[in-house]
Amino acid sequence: MRNRLSFSVPAVLLALACSTPTTPSAAPSSTTTTTTTTGAAPAWYSKFSSAVTVSIDGSNVLLRSTGVPDHTSPYWGVGNALYEAPHAGMQLNPNRISTQSLVLRVPSAPTAATPSDTPMEPMGIAVNGVALFNQYAAGRSPLTNEILSFDRFNGHPQQTGQYHYHLEPLWLTARDGEAALIGVLLDGYPVYGPRESGGALPSGLDTCNGHTHTTTDFPSGSYHYHVTTSVPYISGCFAGRPGSIG
Repeated sequence: MRNRLSFSVPAVLLALACSTPTTPSAAPSSTTTTTTTTGAAPAWYSKFSSAVTVSIDGSNVLLRSTGVPDHTSPYWGVGNALYEAPHAGMQLNPNRISTQSLVLRVPSAPTAATPSDTPMEPMGIAVNGVALFNQYAAGRSPLTNEILSFDRFNGHPQQTGQYHYHLEPLWLTARDGEAALIGVLLDGYPVYGPRESGGALPSGLDTCNGHTHTTTDFPSGSYHYHVTTSVPYISGCFAGRPGSIG
């Protein structure tokens, strides 16, 4: 479901390889909530789902969500309406999804800056309200030791129950397309799927996994990130000046 905006908004666990996505299983409609929006956020924030509250806070866009996914996962736990059994080869970690208070303040008009490291916590938020994490496991070790714990949509929860994606959110790209908007990072730059709007793979990606190119939201071109199948997966750094969490 898309919200309508009025604009004038974790060695960790396992030794691991990627899973194969299958057709998305939709969440019951009762899991969505009404989006509240105020102020004049850039128009592309209208693509964030009703799980995300989008508003303006001075020169920042304020994004709030409970951080839970709108799709099935073994990490919901047996008995939950969105529970599904682990897929073949999955090595379930001991954590389970729990509701969070995810709050990000991102610049409404992002500006380029000296690239800076992404944090070991949410570095952004997906359009469905799920946190986006960087390419590292605990201690900034490679994700090789975690990937088999990812569900079929490339997510898993950490110790506090915060569900998150380190890789391409396959639920979103299967549903919306490989060129679709995936989310936004703390520096205010958007994140897109693994393809350009014309279907080509992106070229000329920088260290942060971004480039300046046209998108459906920016037909004249703008800087943005792309998810990729290799490190850093979503982004290796912030290309702009980051906002804040909490």
